[in-house]
Amino acid sequence: MDMNLQFFKKSKYTFYFLILFTVIALPAYYFLVKVDQKLPIYNPADINPKLVDNSLRMFTKNHTVGDFELINQNGKTITQKDYEDKIYVADFFFVTCKGICVPMSNNMLELQKRFKDDNDVMFLSHSVTPEMDSVPVLKAYARRKGIINGKWNVTTGSKKHIYELARKNYFAVLDEGDGGVQDFIHTENFVLIDKDKRIRGIYDGTKFENMQNIIADIELLKEEYK
Repeated sequence: MDMNLQFFKKSKYTFYFLILFTVIALPAYYFLVKVDQKLPIYNPADINPKLVDNSLRMFTKNHTVGDFELINQNGKTITQKDYEDKIYVADFFFVTCKGICVPMSNNMLELQKRFKDDNDVMFLSHSVTPEMDSVPVLKAYARRKGIINGKWNVTTGSKKHIYELARKNYFAVLDEGDGGVQDFIHTENFVLIDKDKRIRGIYDGTKFENMQNIIADIELLKEEYK
């Protein structure tokens, strides 16, 4: 009987220990997992040097996308104010592109569909041939594609300004140039920007499977801002 009693007491203490462990350890584990799942914050020094302008490669912190002024498919001026307190995906394209821009636009449409009713998320496309992609051209393109006004801006503007955004702000292209007449950029990259204008992800926008990664990463970013 004494042995049974001792066994019962040990079992009881073991049971209490397991309950205490569960109450304390599981929330702690959950917290650590959530911390580990935070997306990185990309600064110039973290990115492939070939993507970063020489003047910026040494910077290890505090990089943000600079102010911009663009014209969208409706002739409206678009600035950082339109993306204030928003998570957004940026890319670079041109309307007559028959190559990588086709899967890129289709994939961005998938993201638009997924976040259509989510006011925290927007999209921004920059024309790399702004001299050809006028407002009427962009408007026809937006209608043809099913782009939602106010959710996704497809934009034109100063070529020099757009190319500087690509190279010195979004780090989206490998080649160098000055934004002049002979300069041309072509990139498949989608760039994920958080509400503080920081780069949180760079993805190959031609690959459909990467859209699930972007969706998951956007959901993680939304958790950060709760």
